[in-house]
Amino acid sequence: MILAGDLAKAVDIHVNVRSGGIVGQAEAVRQAIAKALVRYSKDKKLKQKFLEYDRNLLVYDPRRNEPHHASGKGASKRGSRRHKQRSKR
Repeated sequence: MILAGDLAKAVDIHVNVRSGGIVGQAEAVRQAIAKALVRYSKDKKLKQKFLEYDRNLLVYDPRRNEPHHASGKGASKRGSRRHKQRSKR
């Protein structure tokens, strides 16, 4: 991690990730490394640097897709809230 400087070079990093997609795994790894470096160094300046660069490095983002709702005739293929288009006339 470029933001951590020499601290990242001084520490051995080994991460195992399971489940989710490639992007989700990459986000989980970068967050885990950033949190570990801040906890290891106990440096408030490093923590502030990470927060200014990207808040998601240290703070979990709870937003997720809404699960599909079963509403007959294969509606779950079109998404969570979308309905079949109806004509008014």
